[in-house]
Amino acid sequence: MVNEMNNRLNAYQQPIGDDLPDWTGAKLPGATPLVGQYTRLERIDPEPHAAQLHQAYAEAPDARDWTYMTVGPFDTLAAYEAYLVRLVPSQDPMHYAVVDQASGAAVGTFALMRVDAPNGVIEVGSVAFSRRMQKTRLGTDVMATLLKHVFVDLGYRRFEWKCDVLNAPSRAAALRFGFAHEGLFRQAIVTRGRNRDTAWYSIIDREYPALATAYRNWLDPANFSSEGRQIRSLSACIAESRSGGGAVDRSA
Repeated sequence: MVNEMNNRLNAYQQPIGDDLPDWTGAKLPGATPLVGQYTRLERIDPEPHAAQLHQAYAEAPDARDWTYMTVGPFDTLAAYEAYLVRLVPSQDPMHYAVVDQASGAAVGTFALMRVDAPNGVIEVGSVAFSRRMQKTRLGTDVMATLLKHVFVDLGYRRFEWKCDVLNAPSRAAALRFGFAHEGLFRQAIVTRGRNRDTAWYSIIDREYPALATAYRNWLDPANFSSEGRQIRSLSACIAESRSGGGAVDRSA
């Protein structure tokens, strides 16, 4: 869809995008762990992550969490450990373990992928959060930490989320986290011998300041009751702060 707010014209009276005179590209993700309020995001390491993650995933009552993944489920620790060993050298995708700071154990994984530093575009994918993360603050803390890292630390302009259009939980998560739905890529890939239509979502840099405020407000301990129940939803916090906007402070 054409950006109707852009009225810049070139010498031929053609509409053109905004100039980016200071743009020099974004930085590549590194190996330094990322620390949030409740989680620590570490590069995948089969020792000790394999045993911790396999145990966490085994607590699910069935294999439905793997339906829309390109791998899994892993019946044995050996199979899962062998899978993680293959991920270690990969720089794109770059796989991380989500470590619960309270327990010190890995409880989920994700990857930063399709890294396009010259154009400032990066994607989060291969998200496999165990049941230990459900209905907790961990998943939201992961996203808050990633957003700050991507937009402030590394200087990206666009952060993407893609999923099978039939994966309702993933689509709902993208919207809850503040991603905007951009459309559908029909017959995008073949996975597990099945067709996949891919839904696309994104957050761009000018949207980050309002989201940072919303995440901070939601993760504030004062937003939870003594039983750990949220007082205000993340969606409500985002709706309240979204009118702020503003440019990203890349020095933060």
